[in-house]
Amino acid sequence: MIIIQLSIKTGIVLFLLSKIWQMRKLRTSELNRLSVEEFKKADKMPVVVVLDNIRSLNNVGSVFRTSDALKVEKIILCGITATPPNKEIHKTALGAEDAVEWQYYENTEQAIEVLKEEGCTICSLEQVENSTSLIDFNTTPEGRYAIVLGNEVKGVQQKIVNMSDVCIEIPQYGTKHSFNVSVSAGIVLWELFRKLEG
Repeated sequence: MIIIQLSIKTGIVLFLLSKIWQMRKLRTSELNRLSVEEFKKADKMPVVVVLDNIRSLNNVGSVFRTSDALKVEKIILCGITATPPNKEIHKTALGAEDAVEWQYYENTEQAIEVLKEEGCTICSLEQVENSTSLIDFNTTPEGRYAIVLGNEVKGVQQKIVNMSDVCIEIPQYGTKHSFNVSVSAGIVLWELFRKLEG
């Protein structure tokens, strides 16, 4: 009887040890990430992120980092949005600002006009009448999308909303009326990545 109990306990311990070993954190060197040069040459998700007057440099850096992780085509920085090189952007971008292509436009309308001419579907992330839930937003394999993220206080400018093909809204169920802009970027870009690349 004692031998059976020891065998069971030994088996449980070995099983638990095998699970712990299977969940060992990977070292950075084991992640097989692209170099900056490889990233620049790699195929990208057909998505352009437009930052419409984002005031927080930490938010800008976070969007760069998320865009790098999901291989976004490029980021367009507009208006008061800061541009690299900038040590405050670098704090959250951690070098992603060197990998992801970016452009600056003094006004967002000009950027949107150029993107429309290039065939992008303009998708503002904003709470508007008749918005489309992110859950219901459909992509097409041949589509190219521009995701417009607005100012932390005022959101996407109304004139940009008017120029948009669709306004996407992230469903929310708590007491707050919005997500942080970099959190919104992460949610929307992951969902687009899942739909376009998955």
